[in-house]
Amino acid sequence: MEEVHKYSLLVISLAILVLPGISRILRIPSVVAEILFGVILGKSVLHFKFTGEWLSFLADLGFLLLMFQAGMEINFQMLRKQSRGQILFQFLFFGITFGLSLLSAVLLNRGMFIALVLSTTSLGLVMPTLREAGLNTTQMGQDILIASTLADFLTLFGITFFLLWLQNGVSWNFVLPVILFAGFALLLRLGRLWVWWYPGQAEKVLGIQSDAQEIGVRFSMALLFLLVALSEMVHLEPVLGAFMGGALLSFVFREKHLLEGKLSGMGFGFLIPFFFIHVGMQFDLSNVMNPEQLIFTLELLGFALLVKLAPALLLIFRGSSLREALQVGFLLSSRLSLIIAAAAIGLENKLITPAMKDSIVLLALVTCFVGPFLFRILYRKKPLQEEKPARSGPGPARRGLRGEKGI
Repeated sequence: MEEVHKYSLLVISLAILVLPGISRILRIPSVVAEILFGVILGKSVLHFKFTGEWLSFLADLGFLLLMFQAGMEINFQMLRKQSRGQILFQFLFFGITFGLSLLSAVLLNRGMFIALVLSTTSLGLVMPTLREAGLNTTQMGQDILIASTLADFLTLFGITFFLLWLQNGVSWNFVLPVILFAGFALLLRLGRLWVWWYPGQAEKVLGIQSDAQEIGVRFSMALLFLLVALSEMVHLEPVLGAFMGGALLSFVFREKHLLEGKLSGMGFGFLIPFFFIHVGMQFDLSNVMNPEQLIFTLELLGFALLVKLAPALLLIFRGSSLREALQVGFLLSSRLSLIIAAAAIGLENKLITPAMKDSIVLLALVTCFVGPFLFRILYRKKPLQEEKPARSGPGPARRGLRGEKGI
């Protein structure tokens, strides 16, 4: 086992610098390039072992920031514009997905945790794919975004409460998170009232007003660690606190693009790649390549596609064509960040074996290629007059902070 003492941080930092350019040349997501780089360095190929705790620390910090930004991607304005029937349809869509995931887990002789893993999707892949196709403002695009948002949100909550039930059963500890959620709801409301009464300060946080001290970034990081600490206090997974912190920021600040850009620069520009490189370094290809585990991985891949494609056929009853329904199913079958996070949580809590964790990571790498690729193959751009934008309420296109009082 070779130990890299002196130049390990330099190697990783230079890799973070050049990997986005390599991913553009190879036409693969930069996240995939980072995981593959980690695979080459780690247990599968070169067997490098970096001394010290710095890599795991930066990887954990990047992981929390990744989940924080996943929460920020929730578009509450989009959710408000949906009718009750549309929201009920989305919950039905997820319910069928989860039901099929449970059936798949039974057929695979696995438990509830694998069912939750199969229910995930990747909002971080879905959103840029829809933007590239020009569908993010259409009704079908909005339906896909809501479905992926619900899948991320509900599966993360499901994993958290499943772990809580395993650790404590139905006890007082199982009720403690209600206090956190009540406090979270209170923070949502107080945050919107603060924006209403003090729009100038809110603009400073958002970066609309120039601020050399970067109060917005400091506020965001403080919020992240506050909710992570509160989650730990009530025995919840820290990732849930990070996700809720991002969701809180998205709810309170509607015009968050400048702040989101700064956090994205710090996160995806430096810290988050540490997490994906670390995931790649922990991946052991030999765990997956034995015949029994390879068969399990292929079965897992088949079920991962099925649980998204079958519910998507419901869209035919809402006027979509079979081609459009398959588009939606393939795109929602894309998995990356959340499923890798779920695999890490499952291994830490001894719900899955290292070999099963590696199968899940391999599943993520395959579906993040296959889902968007098949979506683009099936995508047939309609004439401009046929593109129907998502329905929105009346009012000016851009409102000031005071004009967005609350929900």
